[in-house]
Formats: sequence, C-alpha cells, structure tokens
Amino acid sequence: MARRDNPTPPDHEQHDTGPAAPPEHGAAAPGRHWRRLRLAGAAVLLAVALTGGAVAVGAARDGGGAGAGTVEPESPGAGSVESLQGHLRAQPRDHAGWASLGLAYVEEARTKGDPSRYPQAEKALARSLELAPGNDQALAGRAALAAARHDFADALKYAERALEQNPYSERALSSRIDALVELGRYEEASEAAGTADARRPGVPVFTRYAYVHELRGDVTTARRVLGQALAAATSRGDIAYVATQLGQLAWNQGDYEAALGHYARALAADDAYLPALEGRARARAASGDRAGAVEDMEAVVSRFPLPGPLVALGELYEARGAAGDEARARDQYALVDAWIALARAGGVNADLDTALAAADHGDKEAALRAARAEWDRRRTVHTADALAWALHVNGRDAEALPYARRATATGYRNAAFLHHRGIIERATGHTDEARTHLSAALELNPGFSPPGAREARTALKALEAAR
Repeated sequence: MARRDNPTPPDHEQHDTGPAAPPEHGAAAPGRHWRRLRLAGAAVLLAVALTGGAVAVGAARDGGGAGAGTVEPESPGAGSVESLQGHLRAQPRDHAGWASLGLAYVEEARTKGDPSRYPQAEKALARSLELAPGNDQALAGRAALAAARHDFADALKYAERALEQNPYSERALSSRIDALVELGRYEEASEAAGTADARRPGVPVFTRYAYVHELRGDVTTARRVLGQALAAATSRGDIAYVATQLGQLAWNQGDYEAALGHYARALAADDAYLPALEGRARARAASGDRAGAVEDMEAVVSRFPLPGPLVALGELYEARGAAGDEARARDQYALVDAWIALARAGGVNADLDTALAAADHGDKEAALRAARAEWDRRRTVHTADALAWALHVNGRDAEALPYARRATATGYRNAAFLHHRGIIERATGHTDEARTHLSAALELNPGFSPPGAREARTALKALEAAR
C-alpha cells in the first residue's frame, strides 16, 4: 500500500513464493553509551545497524505514520545476491540474470536498510539493458529502484516503459500505482489500480487499490478490499503483510482493539515481522500501555533504525519521562540525522524524512528547506502537510494555511493532518475552524501521537475557555 508512508510497498513479481527470510539480530539496542556520541559517532553505529537490520522501507505511504508498516515480504524468487553473482560469473551475458541481480540488490537494500546497495542495483540493471535494450525486467527493476530512492517521476517513466514491453508485469503495474500516488496524481492512480486489478489481481494490487480508496476517504472500501486480500493470502509473508495493513487502517481510525487484533494475526504468521511490531507499539501507546509500546519500539529500532520509528521512540521516551529518558530521546533524533546522511549518500531523496523529523525535533529552517524542495518535486497530501507544518514552526502561519487545507482536501482521514490544520487555523485567527479540526483529530484517533495529541487537547481547551 502506498508512508505512509509512503509511502509508499516494494514490488515483487513472485509475491506468492513465500515469506521473507528471518531477520538477523546483529544490531544492538539503543543503550546508555549512545548518549555521549556526537553525530559522527552515531552515524557509525547506524551504519552497523543498517547492515545488520532486517526490514525495509516501502516506496509508498510516505509520511503516513508507521514507518515500517508498508513493507511487503521480500521476494526470494529472483534468487539471493550471492547465488546470482555466481551464476553471472558463469553466464556474464545473461540479461535476465543481471536484471534479477539488480532487483535483488534493491530488495537487500530494503530488507537490510542498507542504501549502499542502490548504486550496485543501478549498475546491474544498466548492464541488463546494455545486453538487451528495452527488456521489461530491467525496466521494471529501474522503476522499483527509482521508487525506493523516492524518485517517483523516474519510477513512473520506467514503469510505463516496462508496461509497453509487457502489459502484465505485476511489478511494473504496482510501481506505476505507487508512483502516481506519490506524485499526487490520485485520479490517475485510481485508474491505474483498476487496470492492474483487471490484468494481475493479487495481494500486491489489492493493497494498493485499498490505499487509493483510503486516500479519498473511502475507508469502508479500503477495509473490504484488504479483507479480501487477507482471505486470498496463503503464504505466511502475505498474511503478515496484509494483516499489518488492516492494523494500520484500524489504528488510523482510532480502533485500537481491532488494530491490536490484526497485528496479533500478523505476528502469529511471522513473529519477526517488524512492521507489525511497530504497529503494535503505536497501538499499545494509544491504548495506554506505554511500557509495552517502548519495549516493542526499541525492538524495532534495534534492527530498523529509520526516521519514523526513531522519532516515535524518542517521543515515547519523552512521554514516559523516566530518569535518562530525555537523553535517550535525543539519541533517537540524532540518529535520524545520521540515517538521512547515509540515505543521501546512497542516492535516496530524504527531504520528506528531513522535513517531518526536523520540524519538531531538529533544525526548523532545514525542515522548511526540505519541505519546499519536496513540494516542488511532488504535490501529495503528505508533502502538503509537511510543508504546512514546517512553515508553522517557522512562524509563517498565513503561508501555511493553504497547504494545511490542501492536505485534508481529498477526504483522507488522518488525525495528524487535522491536528496540524487546527493549530495553524488557531494561529491565523480562524478559531471556529480550529475548534472543528482539533476536535476531529482527537475524535478520529486520540492517540495518534503523544506530543501531538497533548498539543491538540491543550489548544482545544484554550479555545473553549476563550468562547
């Protein structure tokens, strides 16, 4: 489904071939020794964690909450990097083998959180196209690589070129939906989802179809389609993935009991599936189980040190307020900066990650620069919200208001967006509208964010007192 979000999930032609390999456990959990590290030292630790981690970020659903909640199971169908390298030493002119190796590098970058694999993927895919110009496997691989790097214009270009060669490529069909969603072209994304459903119905297409409807406020259809996808899922990996999407949808609507039930099903299918563990952490926090939430999120961050979970864990520490928690929270926010530096070195566009994290926990001016840059590239509800909030924290609420309104214009039911809009409306003197949207945020998902929900309640209380 196209983080939150992103968001946005990785594609795989052989989706039904089975679950991902079990995660490795080489990365150490956040500890007291991190407190003394400056950013350079944090980057070293993060590099170790990235190469020892186990879950990947999806290309879609950017900024949509659970950072790991958009990850599809790794596809083993193309073979491991090592086996493909061995094959290509023996058959160096096998263009399909080079395309498979490129895709394997993309998957490894995602499953191990290692952006250094992206340049290797680019070289392998280029070699495939050199040997067989225009082959659809390599073009679809380039679409997947571009999406993983958050270059959605290129992702769309390559997906469409791949579909010219093979109209039934599941990977290209899915990447095309993701790219259109992440470019803010929602009507076209809806049409693309319908086309993909007609040509290659299955879990990857069903989940994207559901998210397109969720973005338009049609939660009922999204839930129904995800339920159908779960009923059709047979592998443990597919069950874990779709159940996690249902959990995220329920959490977004404030139904924490249902969310926890879906996450339990996901973890029963694959107890190492970190997106479900991250989702359970958020649902536990919203339900008042702060200790359980911290435990779950620490487990995620120890193997999956990416911006969404890092920020969430930092905020959980701040909300808990135990001895040393303030320093622990600062460690998480410092590691966000380290991840962004590593991601950019691997060719990943990290401006949205920068804007979302820095607006509340970093350099506010950097947040605004990054949000403006991302808005110039793609105009989605997520980038509109990020730009609105970055403008707000820089004291430019009059400029922020149109973007906050645009973020909620599609009907997408997102409590954080409603909270941001309400705070900005209050700052610009639109008190009735502020009251409406702050109330809506808390009614929809009262536990959407520890600091965000607290700010919304405080602002609403002040507005009511001023009446």
